[in-house]
Amino acid sequence: MKIIAAVLNKPNATLSVEGLELEDPRDLEIRVRLVATGVCHTDISVMRRPFPVEQPIVLGHEGAGVVEAIGSSVTKVKVGDRVVLSYNFCGQCPSCQRQAPSYCQYFFGTNFLGQRRDGSTALSRQGQPVRHNFFGQSSFASHCLCTETNVVKVPDTVSDELFELLGPLGCSIQTGAGAVINVLKPQLGGSLVVFGAGAVGMAGIMAAKALGAATVIAVDKVAERLQLALELGATHAILADGTVDVVTRIREIAAGGADCSLDTTAVSAVLRQALDCLAPLGRCGFVGGAPVGAMLDVDVRDMMLNGKTLRGIVEGDSNADDFIPAILRMQAQGLFPFEKMMKIYPFESINEAIADSLSGATVKPVLRMAA
Repeated sequence: MKIIAAVLNKPNATLSVEGLELEDPRDLEIRVRLVATGVCHTDISVMRRPFPVEQPIVLGHEGAGVVEAIGSSVTKVKVGDRVVLSYNFCGQCPSCQRQAPSYCQYFFGTNFLGQRRDGSTALSRQGQPVRHNFFGQSSFASHCLCTETNVVKVPDTVSDELFELLGPLGCSIQTGAGAVINVLKPQLGGSLVVFGAGAVGMAGIMAAKALGAATVIAVDKVAERLQLALELGATHAILADGTVDVVTRIREIAAGGADCSLDTTAVSAVLRQALDCLAPLGRCGFVGGAPVGAMLDVDVRDMMLNGKTLRGIVEGDSNADDFIPAILRMQAQGLFPFEKMMKIYPFESINEAIADSLSGATVKPVLRMAA
């Protein structure tokens, strides 16, 4: 069938909105008509740096849409179901068998390679293959194919207005919220510092507030983002404009150091601050797509004598089938107002949405597909 998609034709290029051909779903595949999709910094990272995946490719991995067709072996969803799409995993490796799918041993191949496991592609342009299957979806498009592995059915109680904002739950929101809820687990009355008040950081802030953390500190270079962070649950905000010693200020606020810290920037110097600001037995988690070969210098003596923990986190250690419905329940109770950080753009304005995300003008752009 003919679809519309935003295509990356070469690295560092803007996306080209154009017509492509999409194959019918195979036995285990699901075709989804996208209603909306979020713009994530992972998409932008793939666009802006040399990446070991051939172009042209369709990116996008925070899709929300309606099931339009299913393969003969699909039982999890039916035609007409509203769904959110999340990350992909093999379901068979030791990590997946231990209920840790975000650490799938084939995570790169199932999410970044841009093709099915048999090497085929479902998208084409004038008879030539176009890479797809990015995070098992490639949702910068009017339609995409996914599988039961990475599709989550949306409850009927969710309004259509809220539904078009749900795509980011499949990646950025579950990454930030999951990092706090599933990994760092600040205690009631405890303290957490979040470095980077983008969508992932904001999700972490909302999660910390929902868990009852008494001190939640947001650190960012954009003053407007810090104002929103305060509205969403941060108790303190630090503008990292070079005029303040961030670590010293955190230690002042948190009475000697924070219990937990979360770095969302993927900048090694910032991650070092996230470690240095911790109190004894503090826990630091980090997410984000650091460049290949990025290194981190740590004070080994400080880490050992103060019993500090450093933990990498992928997709918030979250199982989307369980975590996305949990976030929806929290939102319904007023505990997780993720909608406040989103701005909707028409799909054809995708490059504007990306630019606004990069500049910090918009925390979480969401692309609305034409009806």
